[in-house]
Amino acid sequence: MRYRYCILGGGILGLATAAELLRRDPRARLLLVEKEPGFARHQTGHNSGVIHAGIYYAPGSLKARLCKAGAEATKAFCRAKGIPFDTCGKLLVATTPLELQRMEVLAGRAAENGIGIEPVSAACLRQIEPNVAGLGAILVPSTGIVDYRRICAALAEELAAAGAELRTGIAATAIAETGSGVELRLSDGSRIAADRLIACTGLQSDRVARMGGLAPRHRIVPFRGEYYTLPPARSGIVRHLIYPIPDPDLPFLGVHLTRMIDGRVTVGPNAVLGFHREGYARGSLRPADLADMAGFGGFWRMAAGHWRSGIGEFRNSLSRRGYLALCRKYCPSLTLDDLREPGAGIRAQAVMADGTLVQDFLFLDTPRQLHVCNAPSPAATSAMPIAAMIVDRMEEAA
Repeated sequence: MRYRYCILGGGILGLATAAELLRRDPRARLLLVEKEPGFARHQTGHNSGVIHAGIYYAPGSLKARLCKAGAEATKAFCRAKGIPFDTCGKLLVATTPLELQRMEVLAGRAAENGIGIEPVSAACLRQIEPNVAGLGAILVPSTGIVDYRRICAALAEELAAAGAELRTGIAATAIAETGSGVELRLSDGSRIAADRLIACTGLQSDRVARMGGLAPRHRIVPFRGEYYTLPPARSGIVRHLIYPIPDPDLPFLGVHLTRMIDGRVTVGPNAVLGFHREGYARGSLRPADLADMAGFGGFWRMAAGHWRSGIGEFRNSLSRRGYLALCRKYCPSLTLDDLREPGAGIRAQAVMADGTLVQDFLFLDTPRQLHVCNAPSPAATSAMPIAAMIVDRMEEAA
């Protein structure tokens, strides 16, 4: 069977890209293939549900521009589709003099990125968040929360209504580029052909790129983000999202309190090296994933540069008391009994051969294929403008 476009991956980025393609080319025959039985089963469905404002990113950077545009597009899409979201705001809380200094840097970055913020004194912080302790904070009023799985379901409905073919529970097992397009063999035994292939395959992106005949210089290293859910009686502990001031030397934001759109409050996540790219249960290990990681020199170079923080993350993963200490830094009333219903998401972190953690978008392409090999946070927030960028890139290469 012949298609104009084939999309691999049914997370928010694959679905948004498919929707963007059909907006520009409504008569195109499009196939989206997702190996799981439903959409948003990995990174999209396991994230914190935050609509980020973009305060962290370097002024003028692609991530900063895409995040701000993405937040507006996400909220507009939710309004159009009747999907609930809450612009509850986020507080970045400083608990030490050093964090106060870092907070000033963040405030300057927010101004350059055109993001409205409000400085919050320690006294004001106690007033608006009685359960949060800090020397001061930055309020980012435009930050919101949503269920990205609902957004994906709405995108899938929109695609089906527009005539797209959506296949779930089927994976690509072989990809061959020809002069006129791309031929794929699927796990159900079928064969299809497409003029263009776009792969948004997240945790498997490096492997899918190699399947397509490309030679990625990076490898996906999975990081587990473990979190706990507070009991219902504690769901009113905060009114805003509560984040620490990030350490610029570390690649992750640190443990925070997150209000969820369903009324729950979660505490987390940490960032622990994973041994199974799609293993969400504690202790998950897949020998093939472990061997893949251990055989990549970039992994060992990355580990050599971050071993101290890595050991700390593992220690707090094994010790609920250690994890609690991170939370009590800015929410001292939390107790061990509050840390309930553990869960985890897995971040697909691209690591280069020299050990560098890729913090920006990474694409690999050929005349007929485009592979999204790294789409870091805030990819869910930014999915719609990222999709437009992907389609622009594909059209320029045509």
